Amino acid sequence: MHRSKRSLLDIDSLTREEIELIIRRSAEFRESAPSRSLLAGVPVLNLFFEASTRTATSFTLAEQRVGADVISFAPGTSSLGKGETIADTALTLRAIGVCVIVVRHNESGFATRLAESFDGHVINAGDGTHAHPTQALLDLATLHAEFGRFEGLRVAIVGDILHSRVARSNIVGMKMLGIDVTLVGPPTLLPDAFAAKGLHIERDFDAVLPRVDAVMMLRIQRERIAASLLPALADYTIGYQLHAQRLRILPSHAIVLHPGPYNRGVELTDDALADPRSRYEAQVHNGVYVRMAALDLLVNAAGAVA
Repeated sequence: MHRSKRSLLDIDSLTREEIELIIRRSAEFRESAPSRSLLAGVPVLNLFFEASTRTATSFTLAEQRVGADVISFAPGTSSLGKGETIADTALTLRAIGVCVIVVRHNESGFATRLAESFDGHVINAGDGTHAHPTQALLDLATLHAEFGRFEGLRVAIVGDILHSRVARSNIVGMKMLGIDVTLVGPPTLLPDAFAAKGLHIERDFDAVLPRVDAVMMLRIQRERIAASLLPALADYTIGYQLHAQRLRILPSHAIVLHPGPYNRGVELTDDALADPRSRYEAQVHNGVYVRMAALDLLVNAAGAVA
């Protein structure tokens, strides 16, 4: 089947203008609830092969608020678990009227393969270590709400860069928008090869903190890391944990981001979560509005730019 509808598989599925449009529209939705007619009668299927709290709930709320017909079911009960191919499943879902599939899967590239077979819109809600575009969009929206701009902002992304789909999507989006990105972490979780992408690599967390506008802390993803790459947690926390002493080095105007779920006492301490510069709750809050705007853009091409 030839796919004819646009999908959101990673940040580079969008132009810079469309990213800015989604962020602007999400801010409008935050100020004034949109009409439920935006996606009235549009069947949207949430297909989550991995456990999710924030993303799955956020998408469901977003879909409901724009009036979509929301369908959710456990993939373990689907025919994919009985030997049916992705293409067969896509054909079946389109035949019964599904227009949008929001999918999360532990295999990198799964969302792309689904989109190649589905004659509708696919939104990648996280695939393996590859991408998580709507998380990056909500992170960008949080930055814009704080600073009113992107160009020239300095952001440090800290921790397990190698296995983080959130980091990968944020790197793409931030570079598109003119944000200066520094990656911080140990060599096993942040190989020098990342520097080839035009990014700053830094091993000394303390040296970076005084000169950033935002620091994004990443979770150690034990479920994705080979044992040989996982540093001793005691060594990791010494080098890369955000705690009270490091918060004192962070500029007063800077903010702390975390995509969640967080590990207390590993990548950050309770001090960091309680700090008034923490924007974790704002990120979660912004996620609903960003996903509303992304759905509206894909389905309705609302306000689309040439």
